[in-house]
Amino acid sequence: MHPETNRALSSPSGGRDRVRCLLLAALMCGLTVVGAYIRLPLLHVPLTLQTFFVILSGMVLGPFYGPLSQMAYLLLGLAGLPVFSQGGGLGYIFKPTFGYLLGYPLASGIIGMLLHGGSVDCSIKQVSTPRLIFAGALGLLAIFIPGVLALYWNLNFLAASPISWPAAVWSGFLIFIPGDVIKLAGAIAVYRVLQRFAPSRRLAFQQRP
Repeated sequence: MHPETNRALSSPSGGRDRVRCLLLAALMCGLTVVGAYIRLPLLHVPLTLQTFFVILSGMVLGPFYGPLSQMAYLLLGLAGLPVFSQGGGLGYIFKPTFGYLLGYPLASGIIGMLLHGGSVDCSIKQVSTPRLIFAGALGLLAIFIPGVLALYWNLNFLAASPISWPAAVWSGFLIFIPGDVIKLAGAIAVYRVLQRFAPSRRLAFQQRP
């Protein structure tokens, strides 16, 4: 760790900022829990808001606190709390949809890295809309790739319900695209609203003395 960062982390303002970021990460974790239980009808696929908050966590909290919020969500569910859309517990790792959950911290981290760089902060950045779209799209791919792979493996080798790759890609990815485009657009809109109330700035421990 850089010496200047060490000094700043030990400062009172740095401590306050870390507490604020941790509280925001806890809030985002809680919103992801709530999002799992919000179901909106969209054609033949119910639309939940989990991935909406995953995208927003990376945009707002950056490459450290964003994934931290999603790791906390995963750990709560695996510990047995019913925070996933179908409950919780260690047995959830054998469900066909567990791969999507594994992609949540990865997606949040990718989005945070693309928008915040390597800085460890949770501030709102001034970012162009194309960059927000690009980061969000890559984040969604980071959810769907392990999701589809786990879905295919689970159904073919655990659940004894053989499925072809085209069918797995359709039912585990393509069919969700319209809903996730809506969620990405919504996350960008919320981010723009937040920019009005939280001007772009780095945390004190990222600034030079």
